[in-house]
Amino acid sequence: MRKALACTFGLAILALAAFGSTARAQDTMRVRGTIERLDGPVYFVKTRDGAELRVTLIDQPVLVAIVKASLADIKPGLFVGATGMPLPDGSQKAIEVHIFPEAMRGTGEGHYAWDLRPNSTMTNANVEASVTDVEGQALTLKYKNGEKKILVTQDTVIVTYNPGDKAELRPGTKIFVGAAKKEPDGSLQAARVNYGRDGLTPPM
Repeated sequence: MRKALACTFGLAILALAAFGSTARAQDTMRVRGTIERLDGPVYFVKTRDGAELRVTLIDQPVLVAIVKASLADIKPGLFVGATGMPLPDGSQKAIEVHIFPEAMRGTGEGHYAWDLRPNSTMTNANVEASVTDVEGQALTLKYKNGEKKILVTQDTVIVTYNPGDKAELRPGTKIFVGAAKKEPDGSLQAARVNYGRDGLTPPM
């Protein structure tokens, strides 16, 4: 059963990649918010700034449940994503770390600006090394053509990804959509939805 789930999850990620090549050429936006109510196929989502958005899903969306993990789960050889704030020495202090399943290795690889907070960055890369630091754990993340030092502290939110279930997209569920396509009627269409399981807010 576990192998079947992993296979399904992997195929879903490949489907997302195929869709993404088209979606990037169109007008998209990120959505961070909470599902307020449903009306047929439409999800009414209240964003973190108080706006209400209408979101629909494609016929076969990728649904990903975000669940809690711990520092002990971060090991060399894993592919992770770290949202961080720059430190004076050029390293990053992690706000959050996402542990990707193997099927998602390579997702968004690199180091670039991110919009979670002003001046925040995203580093998606392989964990080359992990050593104990005075303030926490220092990770060396290596990506194509570069690497970054990331400091993980007790305040860093650490999560991982599980295959999702549409039944869990209900009022009160907190979601993140990385690239929702703007429709002519003002609504948004999502090919992939990340959502927090058991009340978790996706730290994205």
